[in-house]
Amino acid sequence: MDVSLVRRAYVGLKSVLALVGVAALAAVTLVPFEGDVAKALPLRHEAGFAPTKAISAVAFAGPVETALEREQRSITSFIAKRYRVSDTAVAAFVAAAYRAGEQYSVDPLLILAIMAIESRYNPVAESTVGAKGLMQVLPKYHLDKLSDHGGEDALLEPEVNIQVGAQILREYQRRFRDTETALQVYAGAFAEPSAAYAAKVFAELARLEPLRQKARKAQSA
Repeated sequence: MDVSLVRRAYVGLKSVLALVGVAALAAVTLVPFEGDVAKALPLRHEAGFAPTKAISAVAFAGPVETALEREQRSITSFIAKRYRVSDTAVAAFVAAAYRAGEQYSVDPLLILAIMAIESRYNPVAESTVGAKGLMQVLPKYHLDKLSDHGGEDALLEPEVNIQVGAQILREYQRRFRDTETALQVYAGAFAEPSAAYAAKVFAELARLEPLRQKARKAQSA
C-alpha cells in the first residue's frame, strides 16, 4: 500500500471531522436555550456595559404620605407660621388634637381653634384665675378627670391638657346639644349675650377648615 496515499486520506479525514465540529458548535451557540440550561448560562451584555441589577424606584421613594398626614402637615405649617411657634411643637399639638378628637368625638380643628384663642399655643400658659396649659383648663373644676394623669400639674403636659380639654368640651356639647353654648360654658361666659368667645373660636376654625378641605380634595383627585 502506498504510504503517502494513506497519509493524505488521514489528513483529509481530520479536516472533515474538524469542519463537522465547528458546525456543531455554531449550531449550539445560535440555538436559544430554555429551561434549566438557559438559567445556568451567563447573560450576554453589550460591549462596554457591566451587568446591573434591576432596582425598584420604590426603594428610593420612601413611605407614601397618607391623606391624614398631609392634612395634619398642612395645618401644622399654617399654625406655626401664624403664631410663630416651632413646627415640631405644633406638629405634636396637632397630632394630639386629632387623637383626642377621635377619642371624644370632637372636631380636632375645633380643639385647635380653642388652643389658639386660649393660649396661642403656649403649653405652659397660666391665667390669673389658675387656668393652665394649651386649652386653659381650670383644675379645681376637673380634678376627677386629672386623677388618672397624676393631678393638676399634669395639665402642663400638652397631651394631657388636650385630652382633658377635649373631654370637657364634649361633655358640654352633650349637655347643651349646641356647640356655641358649649364654647361659652367652656370659657365661663354662659351668660354673656353676644357669645363673643364662641365667635372668636369659630373665626379661627374658619381659617383652618379650608386647609382640611384642600388636603382631602387632593387625595380624591
